[in-house]
Amino acid sequence: MEWRIPLADIDFDDAEEKAVLQVIKSRWLTMGANTQAFEEEFAAYVGAKHAIAVANGTAALHLACMAVGLGPGDEVITPSLTFVATANAVRYTGATPVFADVESFQDLDISLSSIEKNLTPRTRAIMVMHYAGYPCDMVAITEFARAHNLFVIEDAAHASGAKINGRDMGTWGQVGCYSFFSNKNMTTGEGGMVTTNDDDILAKLRILRSHGMTTMSWDRHRGHAWSYDVVDLGYNYRMDEIRAALGRVQLTKLDRNNERRRQLTALYRDQLQEIIPSVTVPFSKPRGIPSCHIMPILLPEGSDRLQFMERMKSFGIQTSIHYPPIHKFKIYSEGTGSGWNLPITDNIVNREVTIPLFPTMSESDVSMVVQAVRDSLHAAGS
Repeated sequence: MEWRIPLADIDFDDAEEKAVLQVIKSRWLTMGANTQAFEEEFAAYVGAKHAIAVANGTAALHLACMAVGLGPGDEVITPSLTFVATANAVRYTGATPVFADVESFQDLDISLSSIEKNLTPRTRAIMVMHYAGYPCDMVAITEFARAHNLFVIEDAAHASGAKINGRDMGTWGQVGCYSFFSNKNMTTGEGGMVTTNDDDILAKLRILRSHGMTTMSWDRHRGHAWSYDVVDLGYNYRMDEIRAALGRVQLTKLDRNNERRRQLTALYRDQLQEIIPSVTVPFSKPRGIPSCHIMPILLPEGSDRLQFMERMKSFGIQTSIHYPPIHKFKIYSEGTGSGWNLPITDNIVNREVTIPLFPTMSESDVSMVVQAVRDSLHAAGS
C-alpha cells in the first residue's frame, strides 16, 4: 500500500550510497576496518569505554545476558511492555524473565516499585527498556541494583542519543544494547551494538560474538595471526562492513535527527492537547533528554482501536501498536501468564496506538495526522 504518511522513514542520501560503494570497492565485506571504526566512534559518542558491533539488537541482548553469566535458575526482572526480543534473550540463556509493570499512563517505562515487588532470592539482573526513547529512572534503578547486587542490562533499542544528567542511555548499567533496525533513529537495516565499561565483560562479548574464536579473519588478513583456537560455545553475531559503513554515516546525523524528532513530538503534543484533549499523550514530563523514537498515544477508554486504525488507514496514514504485551503471548502465558499482576500494562495495551514520527516529516504532515486522529476517533465512537 502507498501510504500518504508512513509510520517511519529513513534519512539516507548520497553519503550512505558513497559509503556502501567504498566498501564494495574495497573487496573486504565483513568485520574489518569500518566495523572497528564504527565501534570506536559509537563508544565515543555514548561515552562508553567499549562498543562491540553485532548482527542485530536481539544478538546484542543475548550476548549481554551471556556476558554477565545468566543461566538456568536465574531470574531477570523486565517489562512486558516491550518487543518480545527483550524477554527472549533472557530465555536463550535458560534464565527466566519476570515481568514488572510500568509506572503510569504518563510514564510507560518499567516501574521501580514493581521491580521491588518482584525481587526474589533468584533475581540476578534487571533488564530495563527505554520505551519510545524516554529514559527509565536510571538513578533510582541503578541504586536499587547496587543495594541488591544485581546486574543492570539496558535495552536501549529506542534510545540512541537519549540522556539523563548528560549521561547516555546504555551506559548506566553493566551492559547497554542498541538496535539499528530499519525503523530506528539511526539505521543500518539490521545491526546492533553492545556497550560496556567492564573489561571482563568486553572479553566475553568478543569471544561469544564469533564462534568462541580467539582471532578473526580480519586479524589474519592483516598478518596479526595465522590460526585460532575456539575457547567457548560462541555464536555468529558478526556485523558486516556495509552495515558498519552505513552506521558511521548515520551516527553523524543522529543528533540532528533526534532534535527534529523532539520538535515534531512537541508539535504533536500541543495540537493533540488542543484539538483532542481526550487522547492521552504519554511522557509529558520526560526525564532527561529523550530520543523520541516513536509517537505513542492512548485512546480514550472504550474506544474501538481496530476501527480507529482502519479509519486512519483509509486516510493513508500508517499506525501500529507498541506493543502486544509479552506476558499475553502464548509462549509466555501458558502455565504462568494468569499470575502476572500488571494492571497498568494491561490497560495501556488495549488503548495504545503509535502514529507516524520520523525526522523528514513536515509540520503539515503532523497537522494532517492530528486531524485524521480526530476524525478517526469520531468514527470509532469516541
